[in-house]
Amino acid sequence: MSEEYGLPRIGDPAPDFSAVTTQQTDFNFSVWQEQHWVVLFSHPADFTPVCTTELIAFARENESFRKRQVKLIGLSVDSIHAHLAWVRNIQDKMNVSIPFPMIADSDMKIAKLYGMIHPNASSTATVRAVFIIDPKRVIRALVYYPLNAGRNVDEILRLVTALQTTQRFSCATPANWQEGDKVVVPPPKTLQEVEQSLAHADYDHQDFYLAFKDISKPPEPSVSTPPETDPNAKKEEAPKSPEIPTATPADGNGAASTETAPPIS
Repeated sequence: MSEEYGLPRIGDPAPDFSAVTTQQTDFNFSVWQEQHWVVLFSHPADFTPVCTTELIAFARENESFRKRQVKLIGLSVDSIHAHLAWVRNIQDKMNVSIPFPMIADSDMKIAKLYGMIHPNASSTATVRAVFIIDPKRVIRALVYYPLNAGRNVDEILRLVTALQTTQRFSCATPANWQEGDKVVVPPPKTLQEVEQSLAHADYDHQDFYLAFKDISKPPEPSVSTPPETDPNAKKEEAPKSPEIPTATPADGNGAASTETAPPIS
């Protein structure tokens, strides 16, 4: 592959760019992103059947993405006028409003910047690329579909949710994971970590290297908490003798002992 059609990789900074979109004529990617996650996706062409179904699917899940602090943005190498006409056509004919911006990349600069043009598939249209970008503008996942197979938007939403979950809880997600399922505990790297992992009663151990945990429940304490001591109970157990009114208190300083129980860690 030539550098002209270079492909950003997972862990790379997402290239910044300026463009014209259906919502903004002076669009800048990093300014628009703010501190959100982003799903940037490309489609081969406007007014095509599969792309239309994908745009509608993304639009219908837009609120689910928004609740996860994710912004959607589409791209094709069509003109802004074609984009505007297509968006209006979807609204008029399918009664679906497209709430996210569409990038007009008629000169292919952004498509080439992100490796969305695969010459062996088409030299004039983008493949169905998906880039998931975190708030630090780092590429966290990328998925490519061919021209003739539509994307599964539910899977893209699941993938974003998994990435956010693993980042928040320092864990991994197993095959076919769905939100609410148990997550995978990072495997131990030393014998000491093996023992520490096996000591967790709240882990579902399959073996020493494979354990699951339920992140919806608070972790169980690793040590038992001793019962609290009533400081007044001791005073009642050893009252002063009325026959010896001048008895010296236990601390030997002429005052009752004020020693308290050690703090509970």
